[in-house]
Amino acid sequence: MAKAKTITLIALGLLFCLGALVFGHLTSLENPTPMLSQPALLSDPFLQSPTESSVKVVWFTEFEGSYHQLIYGDDRRQAAAKNSVLSRSREDEKSKTPLTYSTVTPRPIWRHEAEAIDLLPGQRYRYQVVSQMQDGTQVSSDWFSLGAKPAAGESLNILLTSDHQLMPMTAANLQKVEETIGQVDGVFLAGDLVNVPDRASEWFDDARGGAFFPCLQGKASYSLTKNGRTTVYQGGQLIQHAPLFTAVGNHEVMGRYSTMTGLDSQFNDPVPWDAAKQLYDWQADLFNPSSDAAIRQQWLADRSFNIDTYTEIFSLPSSPRGSESTQRYYATTFGDIRLISLYVTQIWRSPSLKADVRGRYRERTADLANPVAWGHGQFIFESIEPGSPQYEWLKSELASDKFQQAKYKIVMLHHPPHTLGGNIVPAFTTPVPNYERDEAGRLTAVRYEYPRTQDHLMQHLVPLLDEAGVQLVFYGHSHLWNRFVGASGMHFLESSNVGNSYGAHTAGNPRPVPDSHYQETYAATGDPNGLEPVMPTLAPLTDDGRLVPYIASNDVTAFSIFNTGSGKVSSYYFDSRQPDSAVVRFDEFTLDAPS
Repeated sequence: MAKAKTITLIALGLLFCLGALVFGHLTSLENPTPMLSQPALLSDPFLQSPTESSVKVVWFTEFEGSYHQLIYGDDRRQAAAKNSVLSRSREDEKSKTPLTYSTVTPRPIWRHEAEAIDLLPGQRYRYQVVSQMQDGTQVSSDWFSLGAKPAAGESLNILLTSDHQLMPMTAANLQKVEETIGQVDGVFLAGDLVNVPDRASEWFDDARGGAFFPCLQGKASYSLTKNGRTTVYQGGQLIQHAPLFTAVGNHEVMGRYSTMTGLDSQFNDPVPWDAAKQLYDWQADLFNPSSDAAIRQQWLADRSFNIDTYTEIFSLPSSPRGSESTQRYYATTFGDIRLISLYVTQIWRSPSLKADVRGRYRERTADLANPVAWGHGQFIFESIEPGSPQYEWLKSELASDKFQQAKYKIVMLHHPPHTLGGNIVPAFTTPVPNYERDEAGRLTAVRYEYPRTQDHLMQHLVPLLDEAGVQLVFYGHSHLWNRFVGASGMHFLESSNVGNSYGAHTAGNPRPVPDSHYQETYAATGDPNGLEPVMPTLAPLTDDGRLVPYIASNDVTAFSIFNTGSGKVSSYYFDSRQPDSAVVRFDEFTLDAPS
């Protein structure tokens, strides 16, 4: 009887969701976003997926246009663009734009990608992109430079960065990168590019002046006020000249699709694919759905989670497995580096144990009778367990000649294996549900445990990387800077304090963790996985007069640069409270090349 009641509740919830989807599509598509000003490119061009003789150039407009092309080289070669429209780019009442939105509203944005081919190794080429509207009006970019993939032996400066998310100091951080280093040769970004990936303005033109592309292209205009003084930062002109390589973070993932709820709510509403499949099976009994595989896949994506906007924006390297794993995880050679980018992240849920919070450790009390509303704890988006497609692909990549012969072996992912930050607790594993019932059998609580002995990173991933000779594991997520060295000498670097921090959890600042009601022991301080943070080698900051092995500040922003010529990873900080102060190089270590 209880099972039948639960299925009925799910079916009713499903009917509501279906109605909302249909009604929303009928209403929202009638109100496309109008253009507010004279036509212009929505972004400068940026570089993607270089090969030994080519590189892709991508840019965006708010008009479909009659043609779009790339012009490059002194001989002004031309390449026509392939054009597509972002399928889920939208705005809502939380959008920071000149227009005011009362509901979720589609915002048509066109993506243009052209490829510069027949490039000579080691040579730079001037380039420009041009887009023409239907009425013949042309808009064009400035001139920038591009090149093919750098060859082994070239000395490169690679920016290691993460967690931009329109944070207050992101524009300042990237401006200081350009002022300090000059033009970098590549950007490795370990996830969390924006806050809500389907909100178009966060990528292109957030009115606060700190959207993703403007910050990385030197076109931001973010006013930062510190100590009564306001400074406007433009970001850095970086990705017009240097290819961008990214990893999927939790902020690249959208939850269940809706046109009736705001984008923030949709972002925070993913459920596991298994839960969506259960709904599909129950729906099949009620509605006799289409047997078409593509329709079924879209149905499941709409009711679980997706990274559609992320994959539609970027053109990342193809993996040996082909299109199945493109954009989610991949490997590429860039100069002396073999870079592996993994999809290792999970939904962020609140650590609160309050009855009205759908958190990482429990379901809301009000949702117990409605499983459709459950969050299923802090579940993992893409498995990295042995036997999973990603793990088996990674094993193959680590055994490949390209990986084995690389001078520098770097793995980039979002979730931290080692950190003083808060997001490392609980363990990175599948939540284990505990259903509590009263004497009558009524559900009174759903609680989740995360056994440390089942941590997928520490039990499976890190040992695999260690054995393969990976020299650097680079990640973000906790919005701070700290680094660690494993017993074998493998380096772990978290360099994600670009704009704000939630603190380093030392003795004076414990993490919020469950009490004794839970079986598992959750670490309130330090690195739960047993490493001590390395004290910065050059100029560590202080806290209450003590040197500290981290930067966890809402005033001091950090970035890291890997120079492949010297093998050195150098980290820098800038104190935004003193806008005229110099950038400080505070830490440095060397990645030793294989003997």
